[in-house]
Amino acid sequence: MLRVVFCALFIASAVTAHTPVLDMNSKSVSAPYEIDDAEHSKAIFSALDGDPDFYKLVEGQPFDFYVGITAAKIEGCALKSQFSFDVYDSSMKLLDKRDGSKFEWWAWYEKWGKKWYWVGPQIGADFKSTDQYPAGTYYIKVYNKDNKGKYVLAVGDDERFGIGTMLKLRGIMKETSEIFWESEGC
Repeated sequence: MLRVVFCALFIASAVTAHTPVLDMNSKSVSAPYEIDDAEHSKAIFSALDGDPDFYKLVEGQPFDFYVGITAAKIEGCALKSQFSFDVYDSSMKLLDKRDGSKFEWWAWYEKWGKKWYWVGPQIGADFKSTDQYPAGTYYIKVYNKDNKGKYVLAVGDDERFGIGTMLKLRGIMKETSEIFWESEGC
């Protein structure tokens, strides 16, 4: 009985978090990271390696659009890198631009993952969508002055977890913790 209660509490608490994804590979405009289901909330942990990263999403019907950028907050350290992002349509026409170097980043504690983040610019408010985009293909470009540093791109605001994600969650959280918080210093 205790196991059933524990599992129910674990699942209930997991539903209030972004699905974590770890992808440290380069993401070019010709080979972007493809985001499926743009409304499904994801926290994509990644790093710039000298070039901007590109993400692509394709939606067949109008959808609620949310995107925001954060970075790991290391205890006792200032923000290492500020990140910006642009949103383009399928013909690479600029639709929106959020400049992280002109944004006042703020500290935020994520209760479920028990980690501190620096929160940067977003399209939306309070980690939620405020805009609906028409059906189509969109690209998100993540960059900064040097195109270096580790970041987390949050997309979507519909928080849901499948059983596959639940089974992989502990490993992903451990790995992101090691890469983004424990391996970093000031």
